[in-house]
Parts: sequence; structure tokens; C-alpha cells
Amino acid sequence: MKHIFIFTLLISFLSCSETKNLTPAETAKVVAQSFFTKDKSALKAHTTEEGYASLVAIQDMIPTPEKEVTVEILDEKKEGENTWVKYSTSYDGKPGIFKLVKENGMWKVTYNGPRDKGPF
Repeated sequence: MKHIFIFTLLISFLSCSETKNLTPAETAKVVAQSFFTKDKSALKAHTTEEGYASLVAIQDMIPTPEKEVTVEILDEKKEGENTWVKYSTSYDGKPGIFKLVKENGMWKVTYNGPRDKGPF
């Protein structure tokens, strides 16, 4: 009985400690929120190297919002290996678009270059 309890406890700890794989929409929401709250560690964890550099360069130019920014996912489209997520925030009414790629089994926001033609 003691061994069953210890085994169950061990399994519980292992299942709680696993990193949750987020969907592209969930990842986009985390990135947008961490962008406006200027949470660079969360931003870095959910973006590629190029995506992080691009977002941090923009982030340093905007003022910190006075109130909490809400994020709403408007649309999501998969094109080959990429997924595009259209979102809006309460910071500015204008929709934004993130390009996401899978990196090490996780969806991450990457740099959306001027030649990238998304579905929106």
C-alpha cells in the first residue's frame, strides 16, 4: 500500500511539472500579453530568436499601458508548416497578425517579414 501511494504521488508531480504545449492561438495570446506587460522572459519563451528580437525592438518604443491590456483572438489559419493568428488588443483597436512556427515541438511566434503574405 505504501508503494502505491509513493508511486501515485510521484506520477502526480511528474504530470504537473510538464510544460504544457499551447495551441497557436494560446501562444499568440501569451505573446501579446507579455509584449504589453513588458515581460521579456515570457516573451522570449514563446518566440523564436528572430521574433523575440523584432518584438523587443518595437516594445522599447511604446509606453507601458496604464491599465491591463486584453487580447482577443479573431482568426487562425494554418498554411503548410506555418500558422497565422489574427488578434486585437484593448491597447489599440487595430488588429495584429502573428506568424507562428513549430520549434522544438512548441508553437512560437516568429518574425513576420515584409515579403510574408499571410492569409489575412
